[in-house]
Amino acid sequence: MLGLARHLPADTRSTFMTFAEGGRCQALLDQARAQGFDAIELAHNAPHVRVAAKEVAQHLRRLGADLVTCSGYKPDIVGWMAARQLGIPVLAVAHGWTAATLKVRFYETIDRLVLRFMDAVVCVSEAQADKVRRAWVPENKIAVIRNAIGAEAFLPPNPAYGDLLRHFFVAPPRYVVGAAGRLSREKGFDQLVEAAALVVERRPDVGFVHFGDGPLRQDITRQIAKLDLRERFVLAGFRSDLGAFLPHLDVLALPSFTEGLPVVLLEGLAAGVPAVATAVGGTPEALQDGRCGYLVAPGDPEAMAQRILDLLSDDERRKSMGELGRRRVQDEFAFTAQAAQYQLLFDKLIAKRRRIYVS
Repeated sequence: MLGLARHLPADTRSTFMTFAEGGRCQALLDQARAQGFDAIELAHNAPHVRVAAKEVAQHLRRLGADLVTCSGYKPDIVGWMAARQLGIPVLAVAHGWTAATLKVRFYETIDRLVLRFMDAVVCVSEAQADKVRRAWVPENKIAVIRNAIGAEAFLPPNPAYGDLLRHFFVAPPRYVVGAAGRLSREKGFDQLVEAAALVVERRPDVGFVHFGDGPLRQDITRQIAKLDLRERFVLAGFRSDLGAFLPHLDVLALPSFTEGLPVVLLEGLAAGVPAVATAVGGTPEALQDGRCGYLVAPGDPEAMAQRILDLLSDDERRKSMGELGRRRVQDEFAFTAQAAQYQLLFDKLIAKRRRIYVS
């Protein structure tokens, strides 16, 4: 959403509001302010949704906001309530639902209901649009605007990060397979560890690195130890400079069970890295099977391992696939085109509101 705001027209003013989430919002606040945007840390959060909505409404009134854009199930609920208090349009960006915990499933159930009453719902992929339709959101409210990435994803690689990447390992590997994302059930990283064991059995010169954190970190650590992969599978933790590591990977792996349209896939392809990913959500809309990587079924570590081995067995083909992926993302998933689509939708919603007031 910050990337989108940077590429909207100059006469569109964006302000970010975020829940505190125990301090986890600070990185977004810092980045937004550093890039010249107003950014507000909200004092209230779910389950106190009425109080949170009142707080958001107060900020919107003070700002003279014309429209609210919500990203996530809690922002959808609170943002919708706040916008309705002021009578301004509200739209939601539907990235996907994870059903990760009982609490998340509860909120996602409410989210599906709230989406029906939004003025518009932006889906980040055609696959997510199908899910939104099944939640009984009216067709005339649905718009598909895919995720995008900025020009920084296409910058030349910094060699220092290549050296740092290989120094994560006790014995630097010849090839590195990378992954990034939250260590939670729906992301399927336990499946990647299983695949890694199969790859390393045949190719001891391959190392795996994962960037990110999450509730399953201890479980994944134990699994790595059990499969005797401690020197070949590194959990690097959360890194704010992830993008600088991506060009130095040989393969990007995405083992998810569910996705909207993963931004890390777009960033990896932009870096010229072919991917092996599960054919879920909007992933097949970005990753062309056999051209810029391979698609496999979710929950099939044997298939993922084989496709990783296929890419590592032919350096020329791997580089050619990486270049095809880079060109595809550059042509079809740039922020400039995405921002134009959003601005058209914003203008339409605001104009509709004005027509209602005039009539």
